[in-house]
Amino acid sequence: MTATLTIIRYRKRFIPFAFLAMVLFRFPLWFNKRCGFWKLMGSGKNGTFDKTPDLQQWAILTVSNLKFKEVQLKHYGEALLLQKLYGTFIRKWIGLFNCETVTYLLEPIEGHGLWDRKKVFGELPPKSDYEGQIAVLTRATIRLSKLKQFWKNVDGVASKMAGSDGFINSYGIGEIPWVKQATFSVWQNKAAMKNFAYQMKDHQEVIQKTRKENWYSEDMFVRFKITGCTGTVNGVNPLKVKL
Repeated sequence: MTATLTIIRYRKRFIPFAFLAMVLFRFPLWFNKRCGFWKLMGSGKNGTFDKTPDLQQWAILTVSNLKFKEVQLKHYGEALLLQKLYGTFIRKWIGLFNCETVTYLLEPIEGHGLWDRKKVFGELPPKSDYEGQIAVLTRATIRLSKLKQFWKNVDGVASKMAGSDGFINSYGIGEIPWVKQATFSVWQNKAAMKNFAYQMKDHQEVIQKTRKENWYSEDMFVRFKITGCTGTVNGVNPLKVKL
């Protein structure tokens, strides 16, 4: 199993075409026999949960039966990798509008929870022995009755993540604004991620509230080993070098 996340950034004048892409991209992904699961998502500003959308930035998340050796970066340029992952139409669309893209190749290693009532990344152990550079996907469907509590509490915690030791970068992504939200974050190692997740008092308090007050109708937490990262957003490769 290979999971991929591609962040796509459009120029401001092409924002209407970004919205159109969220409709048109569904067709090649539907008919992609290798893709067992996919999501087209928008982005929030500031790299995490955010009520303000970033209309220039969008995301494609897929889980496919491609083997890691089939998508090794040394065999592909960025455009060919996009074609291998998503097909000719999406690759040409991204090229036509001269979008910036960054693509993460991911191996799910541990986690829990459901997405659309499915274990989309397969059966995963709650813990693993891996301690190196790590990516984390946290997503939730927020109950409509709990939206006020969620957004009141999450902003302060999210703003502190970028200043945490070992933090590399993050993206706020989601299927439905304000309701179906996710954060994809990258850390130097598991210890750094755990220090933020479990040692920061504000973060722990919010976690306890989510459970006690039952904010979510569905949630998921998955950690990944990053097997590759190529491309740029705002002119920068987030991992500085290819893995």
